[in-house]
Amino acid sequence: MSDTTGKRALRPATAMVHGGTMRSGFGETSEALFLTQGFVYDTAEAAEARFKGDEPGFIYSRYSNPTTRMFEERMMLLEGAEDARATASGMAAVAAALQCQVKAGDHIVAARALFGSCRYVIETVLGRAGVESTFVDGRDLDQWRAALRPNTKVAFLESPTNPTLEVIDIAAVAEIVHSVGARLVVDNVFATPIWQKPLTLGADVVIYSATKHIDGQGRCLGGVILSSKDWIDENLHDYFRHTGPSLSPFNAWTLLKGLETLPLRVRAQTDSAARIADHLAGSGKIARVLYPGREDHPDHAIARRQMGAGSTLVAFELSGGKDAAFRFSNALEVIKISNNLGDAKSLITHPATTTHKNLAPEVRAELGIGDGLLRLSAGLEDVEDLLEDLEAALAAV
Repeated sequence: MSDTTGKRALRPATAMVHGGTMRSGFGETSEALFLTQGFVYDTAEAAEARFKGDEPGFIYSRYSNPTTRMFEERMMLLEGAEDARATASGMAAVAAALQCQVKAGDHIVAARALFGSCRYVIETVLGRAGVESTFVDGRDLDQWRAALRPNTKVAFLESPTNPTLEVIDIAAVAEIVHSVGARLVVDNVFATPIWQKPLTLGADVVIYSATKHIDGQGRCLGGVILSSKDWIDENLHDYFRHTGPSLSPFNAWTLLKGLETLPLRVRAQTDSAARIADHLAGSGKIARVLYPGREDHPDHAIARRQMGAGSTLVAFELSGGKDAAFRFSNALEVIKISNNLGDAKSLITHPATTTHKNLAPEVRAELGIGDGLLRLSAGLEDVEDLLEDLEAALAAV
């Protein structure tokens, strides 16, 4: 196979079409899909050399695969990372990125505003393994400082957070975490790699659920972990090989197709999200609207500093609680009810009864996840149709 990416640095939109492409002797235009479990060797000596690492090449698709590697390398170009490993889902990426670098007796500090499954991994899965954890208000830098211990090895955060879109100062947290020799892991799903680059802000590891914007069309699951080559070699490489959270080559191929249009889709969805946020805020019928791109967002100054735009999600709260939220959602026609996000279709969910239902009521209250809160992911429909759909739903409430 030949690497066709060339030597010249490519801008993001171009890199998402051509980056990381390897072509076989057939010279195919679209990336080849290698649906194979294993690979053959010319000789027993060649197999020995490849397993020893003396000879480059693929060994087994649980370790790596040509199609999967193309996806990893394209993500490396987009993120500005030295290396990457693709995983079967976003949660596989979260679990692997955390588990591979901690052991019993270690300590993790995490921002309290997390996707429910992320919190489960930290509190329950790692807790059973003897890893201690402390949750802090991610926006309060003093809480990060106070939570650090001599045995703190990892800090973890989302920014913007799910679902209330809090924006955390990644550079400031990275500086605090590094002061005790710990590493910062950032879930960058909501910001997307188009609008935020955590590695340039001081993060050590970045993770994505590629299921969201990277696929962007509701087709498959996937995840990816990006970091320095040293970190992956020292922490993730062996863990990944032996535990097997690898991405299917078919899904990797699908995600490669998604990356080709990622910059176009995210920019269009962001434009629509901004219009939706302004429209809802001006309607006089919404208790509060949360969108990092608006000046009335509590963390707007940080968002302006570290994000290129407000991204594709809008959160808003109806004063009538769960009943009003359900009536509003059920009245929508164009916007569909789903817990996914980053899709070409606009999607809405009620976090208190879906993505964050397993959190205790007092924890949801602490996080600002009220019974009237809805999270809207802007899609690629005509924004005027979306605004009309929202107006009709508001009338129903």
